[in-house]
Amino acid sequence: MMNPDNDIFPLADGTAYSRRKNFTHFSAPSLEAYTSIVGEERVERLRKVAERLKGLKLLQLNASAVGGGVAEMLHSSIPFLDNLGIESEWKVIRGSKEYFECTKNLHNLLQGEEKGFTPEMEETYFCTLEQCVSTGIIDYNPDVVLVHDPQPLGLTRYLKKPSETWLWRCHIDIEETTLMASPKLWDFITMWAEHYDAAIFSAAHYVVSWWPLPKFIIPPFIDPLSDKNRELSQEEIDKVLAKYGIDPKLPIIAQIGRFDPWKGLDRTIATYRQVKKEIRCQLVIAGGLAADDPQGERCLADVYHQTKDDEDIHVLNLSLANRQENYVEVNALQRAANVIMQPSTREGFGLVITEALWKGKPVIAADVGGIPLQVRDGDTGYFYETPRKTSQKVQYLLQNAEAAELMGMRGRRYVQEHFLLPDRIADCLTAIDMVLHGAGHKKLPADSIISFHPWFKLRKRR
Repeated sequence: MMNPDNDIFPLADGTAYSRRKNFTHFSAPSLEAYTSIVGEERVERLRKVAERLKGLKLLQLNASAVGGGVAEMLHSSIPFLDNLGIESEWKVIRGSKEYFECTKNLHNLLQGEEKGFTPEMEETYFCTLEQCVSTGIIDYNPDVVLVHDPQPLGLTRYLKKPSETWLWRCHIDIEETTLMASPKLWDFITMWAEHYDAAIFSAAHYVVSWWPLPKFIIPPFIDPLSDKNRELSQEEIDKVLAKYGIDPKLPIIAQIGRFDPWKGLDRTIATYRQVKKEIRCQLVIAGGLAADDPQGERCLADVYHQTKDDEDIHVLNLSLANRQENYVEVNALQRAANVIMQPSTREGFGLVITEALWKGKPVIAADVGGIPLQVRDGDTGYFYETPRKTSQKVQYLLQNAEAAELMGMRGRRYVQEHFLLPDRIADCLTAIDMVLHGAGHKKLPADSIISFHPWFKLRKRR
């Protein structure tokens, strides 16, 4: 068992959770604990599909045990699935700094950055995957392997056995047109993807329709009972504000999440400066550095440089060494904020937005990627425009508490209906069930695109 102060770091072989290895250092509430939040009907839907798959051996692979939305969803869902009778394991692939530079570059290319994927990067990618294979990244016989994002994508070509079912879960803001505009990138990604039995995308406009495998549309989720999203006392909130020297009497604009060039932090800083000309306020920029994102430190240094001359700007690099402490601090900062901003230039979904909406906060975010699936302009928040125009929206919310509260209530209700753990786990298990057993005892056609909810119907980007 690990030291609870370091409960987020995996074993030497990359194991982050395994009952088989007696390595279960984090836990999840029972299914029944969610009944009061989502209702008996939604709980029963999950219970039924979990019963059909009881005893299934499910392995999930990703590139980081800490930092970012994927790791957070796995921290909640892996032990939760275990509680449901799904024998769940989680492994984190190992890689050098050069490998993560390479996969971050691949991530950026998939999101539309116009740079080349060099032969040297390909070589680094291949060599790292081969090392994962040689060191036994998979050391037992799972029934289903769920691979998250591009970093471990290529493992299926080396490791997939005829008895196993492999699904790829794409969390990023990917564009089919971007892929097709770069034949080399298209060939590289498609070469790996075609070895999978199915793919899961966060939104309809991310679906790569040309891939010859069934495709599912399942949005991400938050766990409403985790330390990051549970209710906090005012004393807990005040303690965090005092720790970081944040004045609880001054209005707070906040952006919370990974330090990443795609997150639009410069837009938030520029908007805050416009607001401050009219209203004395504070800006809180808080986040951490994901283990698989080497650009994070450079982004953090740039933010420090931009904000060093303003004592009302608090830039917080929150420690990830203690997961519970980190989650409570993020929770407290979100609850203390009057307005949350997320003006990303690209965004696969944006779970920090989901978290803020769940806490009843109005969110101002860019109309990109998965953000419009959460922020409805004028209803649960506003879309970012320019710093000047956006500052007027922020001022309105700071000066009209009732309007901000009403907007926040709508956002919380929207998240409760669509983006909570039990429903999305039910979707994922249903997708696995359909891939394993077909639909109506028939094998799923390779061109299938399946969404479980009318509101999330297939549509391409506007």
